[in-house]
Amino acid sequence: MSSPNEFGSGKRSMVEPLLIRLRDLVLLVIGLEKGAVIEAFIRLHEKGLIYQGSYMVNWSPSLQTAVSDLEVEYSEEPGTLYHIKYRVAGSNDFLTVATTRPETLFGDVAIAVNPKDDRYAKYIGMMAIVPMTYGRHVPILSDKHVDKEFGTGVLKISPGHDHSDYLLARKLGLPILNVMNKDGTLNDVAGLYCGLDRFEARKKLWSELEETGLAVKKVPHTLRVPRSQRGGEVIEPLVSKQWFVTMEPLAEKALRAVEKGELTIMPERFEKIYNHWLSNIKDWCISRQLWWGHRIPVWYIVGKDCEEEYIVARDADEALEKAREKYGKNVEVYQDPDVLDTWFSSALWPFSTLGWPDVSTEDFKKFYPTTMLETGHDILFFWVARMVMMGIEFTGTVPFSYVYLHGLIRDSQGRKMSKTLGNVIDPLDTIKEFGTDALRFTLALGTAGQDLNLSTERLTSNKAFTNKLWNAGKFVLQNLPSQSDTSAWETILAYKFDKEESLHGAPLPESWLVSKLHMLIDTVTASYEKFFFGEVGRETYDFFWSDYADWYIEASKARLYHSGRDSEALLAQAVLLYVFENILKLLHPFMPFVTEELWQALPRQKEALIVSSWPQTSLPRNLNSIKRFENLQALTRAIRNARAEYSVEPARRISASIVANEDVIQYISKEKEVLALLSRLDLQHIHFTESPPGDANQSVHLVASEGLEAYLPLADMVDISAEVQRLSKRLSKMRSEYEGLVARLSSPKFIEKAPEDVVRGVQEKAAEAEEKINLTKNRLAFLQSTVLVTK
Repeated sequence: MSSPNEFGSGKRSMVEPLLIRLRDLVLLVIGLEKGAVIEAFIRLHEKGLIYQGSYMVNWSPSLQTAVSDLEVEYSEEPGTLYHIKYRVAGSNDFLTVATTRPETLFGDVAIAVNPKDDRYAKYIGMMAIVPMTYGRHVPILSDKHVDKEFGTGVLKISPGHDHSDYLLARKLGLPILNVMNKDGTLNDVAGLYCGLDRFEARKKLWSELEETGLAVKKVPHTLRVPRSQRGGEVIEPLVSKQWFVTMEPLAEKALRAVEKGELTIMPERFEKIYNHWLSNIKDWCISRQLWWGHRIPVWYIVGKDCEEEYIVARDADEALEKAREKYGKNVEVYQDPDVLDTWFSSALWPFSTLGWPDVSTEDFKKFYPTTMLETGHDILFFWVARMVMMGIEFTGTVPFSYVYLHGLIRDSQGRKMSKTLGNVIDPLDTIKEFGTDALRFTLALGTAGQDLNLSTERLTSNKAFTNKLWNAGKFVLQNLPSQSDTSAWETILAYKFDKEESLHGAPLPESWLVSKLHMLIDTVTASYEKFFFGEVGRETYDFFWSDYADWYIEASKARLYHSGRDSEALLAQAVLLYVFENILKLLHPFMPFVTEELWQALPRQKEALIVSSWPQTSLPRNLNSIKRFENLQALTRAIRNARAEYSVEPARRISASIVANEDVIQYISKEKEVLALLSRLDLQHIHFTESPPGDANQSVHLVASEGLEAYLPLADMVDISAEVQRLSKRLSKMRSEYEGLVARLSSPKFIEKAPEDVVRGVQEKAAEAEEKINLTKNRLAFLQSTVLVTK
């Protein structure tokens, strides 16, 4: 068998046809989607839900396109608050305005103050002169929304370049004045500043304001800067002619779907976020000024006002035909150059890919609606909510019953991956180093809705898990009978672990492992049904690594190599195979490649793992066996810990007296070979008794669990005299270190001058040292008493 990181090598000939089919499918879907997108636009327009108008949008000067509200990211950045004098017309007074964007003053249409601000009450109703505009006058207004505490309490209103100012201007009936071109340079309204980039204009304007005495001061100020999610540049609020979708009636239906339980969002906390966004939704700007995308199916009439006269049609021929009917045969039309927002077509994905608007297609009838959508929580609004709204609008049905939101993948420090930080993890490089299954398993262990920090440590650990699974498979295969041994295979296949009698009649380790497996299947199946995928992975991981690999595989060696009884060996082989097959089934959704490779390497497999049946639930389990084997495990751990404490060589076999009541002794003694193998005991010198042995005072006494104890002869474990000398030296050194710590703590200067955390650290070290001294003294006293008894 190859290594687990070599799966799939040498299979290029199988992959190429799949890629060709995938390409053809993509082309087909694109064709289907184009028709669906046009149909959706037309239907929404016919219902009056799509309209055209000039409104404030987020403009990307670099990309030369409008950007969705959801594609604008705000960041806290250091900036400046500029204080500028505005002369009050007809007087020698000035009003000082504080602004973060002085270059927009060319677009000022008013000055506003709070009506309750006594500083400025006398100026309300007067006019102010906008600096550097050759004396342009604007009214001084009052509005209760002006913050008296921000800046100077005087607000400049530039409705062409600020969302809040835009809404205020529309409420007050003020004009909209745009001073900026689409590329971020100032236009003719800015006079001598025309053609300057917005940031260059800011510097030049401030310099000239200082020269004319109209600049008061600059104050450092933290800004909430809107940046494009795509390019990172600063977004410019601009009034622009765009196409919009009226969202309120669509959002109402999407809200009701969650309210009625037709749609469940997981984790549940995201329902509140979903509801809040839909309850406060704004109309959606769906037009983009890009070269690539679905063209807006609108045609304009040459020579007519494009805002008043336009035709919505499915193609150019239909548009021309409609235009001729209305304007005559000599009419000329041209299509809107804009394209639709990518999320408009994406919102139609659940049904546009299935043949919609033809709802009679087999794909649509079979696959719509689906059960669950799994996606990242960061596109709950971009995509999920829009798919829900469009699905209900065009099909009358919610497109899916459940939405499972996974977290984002971040770097090991929890930072978002970016080229700027240089922390992008290339999945291809990761797969090359750790394997596809290790990466997939690492990601799948994430908790719903929580971001996952992808670290080398996680990947290394799960690569080790993949290798552990691989090596367990090798162990199983190497210890199964030959394919030609018909008699052995008949015996193995005759074991029916789904039958009560087969399980209860099995020896303790086998009954324990199969019972634990059947419990795991129930737990994992329930977790899958609840979409607790991380729990599935962790529970299966723990069972495989601990119960199967660390305990049963090791215990099975007593059957396979040491028992000399064929029946026990065959049973162990049957259990190894049965449990391993089910582990592969449970892990297959997480680790498809290694599990499929191992599955197909197992003998007598007639079908691929991917199409095999899921394990049955509610299979029998022997709870008494589980409790009894846990006692055997506790005893084994206690003996192993004692060996480690006394530094017993791994190859050294020691004697043991196991003390318990008759019932416990009966089932523990039956697994004497397993206990000896796991605990490295001398099989010929393991004694089972109901009372302590005669040499108990010369033995290490272990309490494994209530009613189960062990006595290990000290002479079997260490050279007592040498150990007494070693511990005496160690105790002397520990006392010296402890006295040094106590001396520091006794010094008033140290207590007064040292930082609190340093003092606390020394106190903790002293307490720890004292505890170690007491433990060492007790152990030394025990060894010395043993020496005396021996003499």
